[in-house]
Amino acid sequence: MPDFQVHKSIVIDASVSQVFETIRNFKTWPTWSPWLIADPDASVMFDADEKGYSWNGPVAGSGGMRIEAVQENEKISYDLTFLKPWKSTAKFQFEFRDAGGGTEVNWKMQSSLPFFMFLMKDMMVAMIGMDYTRGLAMLKDLVETGSVPSALSFGEDQFRERLFVGLQRSCSTNEISGSMKDDFARLNEWVATSKVLPTGAPFAIYHKWDFVKERTDYTIGYPVAAPVETLPEGFINGVAPGMKTYAVKHTGPYRHLGNAWAAGIMRGRSGVFKQNKKAAPLEIYETNPEEVPENETITTVHIPMR
Repeated sequence: MPDFQVHKSIVIDASVSQVFETIRNFKTWPTWSPWLIADPDASVMFDADEKGYSWNGPVAGSGGMRIEAVQENEKISYDLTFLKPWKSTAKFQFEFRDAGGGTEVNWKMQSSLPFFMFLMKDMMVAMIGMDYTRGLAMLKDLVETGSVPSALSFGEDQFRERLFVGLQRSCSTNEISGSMKDDFARLNEWVATSKVLPTGAPFAIYHKWDFVKERTDYTIGYPVAAPVETLPEGFINGVAPGMKTYAVKHTGPYRHLGNAWAAGIMRGRSGVFKQNKKAAPLEIYETNPEEVPENETITTVHIPMR
């Protein structure tokens, strides 16, 4: 069976003992779990001895975990069992170290895949790594502020066709935040100086997202009433096609927006809806981040449906 490892880390502005106790307490996990946020209907059961918990849900599947060993304020080791969508086991650890008054948390997993899934190894490592990154980001907010500002709602929708003026880019997924910030700065400057009035909220279309190679191709744009004849260099006129979508609305800072994408992907895979993989997904920025507090920022992810 093909073995694999995953390792992600983050620095939290709190003492080692505070972070350690938050993670050791399983009752905090539903608040920052990168999987349970996608499945609000999942049931969670805590073991009486407080050393384990199990879950069962239509999206997150079912399984359980138990604390295998504890080194106070240094390391917690776990045994993890998955029952659905397939049976497997894994071991993982949290390791803690002082980081100048804060705490560096390292989340590590060792596992293996069924032989028939050996071609999926690189994809699994990439996706679990992104899950760990999302979970650690929520854990950081929970420990530092007492809450996680990331709320999701779900439902089918109809994305209407729209003309737009925009910019296209290919970049590393590690660079996407800065890349989109720069592109929207250019686009917003054009909107402010041109005589063209957008007819709706800005959006981004994701034509390609390679989890393994960490590359993405995207287009950002503002909807307009008609094609614009004269545009700055690099700008394009385009058409975003109308389609039926599964919409995931995220309320909270952009740093947690990955929760909406992960939830949509998980729900498609679990059969909540049938995804049309021939059409490009997109996200609409419903609120202006300069006008609302970041915890009230609303972004809707649209995943094409068949």
